[in-house]
Amino acid sequence: MQRVPLAERMRPTTLDEVIGQTHLLGDGEILRRIVKNQDPVSLILWGPPGSGKTTLARIIASEVKAEFIEISAVTSGKKEVTNIIEHARQNWNLQIRTILFVDEIHRFNKAQQDAFLPHVESGLITLIGATTENPSFEIINPLLSRSRVLVLQPLSKNEIITILKHALKLEKKTKNVTPKAIDYLAELSGGDARVALGNLELSLGMGEKVTPEIVKTAAQKRVPGYDKKGDMHYNVISAFIKSMRGGDVDATLYYLARMIDAGEDPKFIARRMIVFASEDIGLAGNGALGLALNAFQAVERVGMPESSNVLFHVATALASSKKSRQTNDAMLRAMQLAKQYPDSPVPLQLRNTPTKLMEDLGYGKDYKMEAGFKHIKGFLPDEIKDKKIFL
Repeated sequence: MQRVPLAERMRPTTLDEVIGQTHLLGDGEILRRIVKNQDPVSLILWGPPGSGKTTLARIIASEVKAEFIEISAVTSGKKEVTNIIEHARQNWNLQIRTILFVDEIHRFNKAQQDAFLPHVESGLITLIGATTENPSFEIINPLLSRSRVLVLQPLSKNEIITILKHALKLEKKTKNVTPKAIDYLAELSGGDARVALGNLELSLGMGEKVTPEIVKTAAQKRVPGYDKKGDMHYNVISAFIKSMRGGDVDATLYYLARMIDAGEDPKFIARRMIVFASEDIGLAGNGALGLALNAFQAVERVGMPESSNVLFHVATALASSKKSRQTNDAMLRAMQLAKQYPDSPVPLQLRNTPTKLMEDLGYGKDYKMEAGFKHIKGFLPDEIKDKKIFL
């Protein structure tokens, strides 16, 4: 007989058993109120893997005495959804609620998501969608407007340790794992309870006494929770840029290391450093742009992993540099003026004079081809001649 994985055996069955997510489960918070009022609403649960999305959906269904139907957007198609809707109609006639849980709901396309709308609106089904991606970009607006978006946080290290100790107690193996091994398991989990329990189960099967060395062998290397097209991709690059902007070299190098470790395209990183060098360092360090451009060329010509050193070198220099957004701010003001005054006549003294007639009309009058020449009438069109762009 196949053994149920430890993570599944440890799955909570009531809200009181859930560890973490106190902002949703505390007294008076939304999930407590849903259960207390016995009135489920459609939800989008947005959070990282192992934060409890599926567990919470199952508990809600159980607590409100609804039939729980679970599908994955990765493997389910139109026919399966149609059959579920028909089954929900039968439940409706029997006065039984139906909660449809769609894992990875962001994988459904717009048309597939649209299909849920009339049934959510009529109350035929209560939809609970789980996603690791930002619902603002991945879930259609009509569905978002009919649902509550709840954000789940990664479990803290202490919460993971509590889960591990609870599992060991229930398995009667508390003495089989050293405190340092428990701490290491929590460290490796990245806030994912499923990963922590999976690694614990593997470790317990490798020896009578689980130590950090046993854990390391069992866990190998945790795959970073980083999708190059997902939300984490944008969060990490955003943190990288903001750390450079704030002059925090340590944070800059940490986020850079995370991207490289996750297999991010080094040319993407180098391109962002080029933009940063001009936008955020600008006139405070004119050599920064050239340094960033050289980094991009090095990445192209040398390749990885050797060019990692170049990326760390240049990122350190950019983070350490003085910052100035003077030219960037001037650019924004110039663009705004150009939109406000797109057809302002070019002053006569600045116009091109290819013919005698134009010269007679005053084109180019009194303009001298000299460096630093200041024309008495200035250079901006009359209607914006007093506007300041470069401050």
